[in-house]
Amino acid sequence: MRYASITDRLAHLGSGKWAVHIKAREMADAGVPVIELTIGEPDILPDAALLDEAERSMRAGRIRYSSGRGEPSVVNALTEKYRARRPGISERNILCFPGTQTALFAVMLGLVEAGDAVLVGDPLYATYEGVIAATGAGMVPVPLRPEHGFHLQAEDLEKAVTPRCKVLLLNTPHNPTGAALSEAEIAAIGEVCRRQDLWIVCDEVYEKLIFGSAFASPFDLPELADRTIVVSSISKSHAAPGFRSGWAVGPEEFCDRLLAVSETMLFGGQPFIADMTAMAVSGEFDTAERMREAYLRRANLIIEHLAGHNALRPMMPEAGMFLLVDVSATGLDGADFASRLLEEKHVAVMPGSSFGDQAAGFIRLSLTVADDVLSEATDRIAAFADSLGKDEGSRKWAS
Repeated sequence: MRYASITDRLAHLGSGKWAVHIKAREMADAGVPVIELTIGEPDILPDAALLDEAERSMRAGRIRYSSGRGEPSVVNALTEKYRARRPGISERNILCFPGTQTALFAVMLGLVEAGDAVLVGDPLYATYEGVIAATGAGMVPVPLRPEHGFHLQAEDLEKAVTPRCKVLLLNTPHNPTGAALSEAEIAAIGEVCRRQDLWIVCDEVYEKLIFGSAFASPFDLPELADRTIVVSSISKSHAAPGFRSGWAVGPEEFCDRLLAVSETMLFGGQPFIADMTAMAVSGEFDTAERMREAYLRRANLIIEHLAGHNALRPMMPEAGMFLLVDVSATGLDGADFASRLLEEKHVAVMPGSSFGDQAAGFIRLSLTVADDVLSEATDRIAAFADSLGKDEGSRKWAS
């Protein structure tokens, strides 16, 4: 039988990146007590008021067809949210989607196609490569270097640009590294994009989970207003990933043109979830603050537990719910380390290779488990590294 070429382009870009996570779930189902540090699912529930609003709205009959752009309740709330960041934003700058992933897919579909290319920092979130490949465009990785705290450097971006490049896919705060770009860094990156006539698509889903510095975005710089599109959701900010409620915010012309794409894909989301999202976006909730405090505490916990283990180098994140550990000095790459760690110590982590070539020597740990569980997991990781030969690992790291 014949298939569309998209099935070939995505054949190896789906769940294969999550093989360790899937195997860990299978082991847990079989009764093995696995500690899971793989995916970014908040370990608290959404605020009770949001759950009550979703139920109230659903029982009030808000279960019918929706607007393709988004329900008025959430479009209005998002308009006010982003108008506070940039005066002049209106409903025509907003499109609603079921989650950031769908928003990103639709946005990319509206910007690039076969023959084009998208620049993206490497390491990168695991689904980005597939989103780009789905359009037929190519991906141009730009190295994010540990010595720069994994912050995208404007000069590295400039060097990577080719005539095919149409878009920079930016992620700040960043998954998996936790890097949060400053306004000055974004301005320098934006200047490259202006010179090279690039769109900027900025994934800001971790906006509310920065540990110290102020949040910065190309959306907030007037000189980048005509080329910046933001995608985000309530998945991380309000601990509601399963509700699949996200959006895109961009220039009016872009949103008007993309609306037909969105309507062809979805023709709207669930009105009762839209009402919940409107409350989340416009209300005052402490969910993000509580998560931020917990994730910072847990990141420090990992740093403390791995202190003195020279073959393991944890990288303190600036934001988000993950922490990278450089395991290259153990003599294993991240994939082998993660696979053996699961088999021998029953701790599931993500191999860095799931996030690009630049992270191949790393593992990614989720900070979304209780402190005592994370302590136990970190001790097991250290014990596993020691079992590989601490002295040999120390020499490799020192070299």
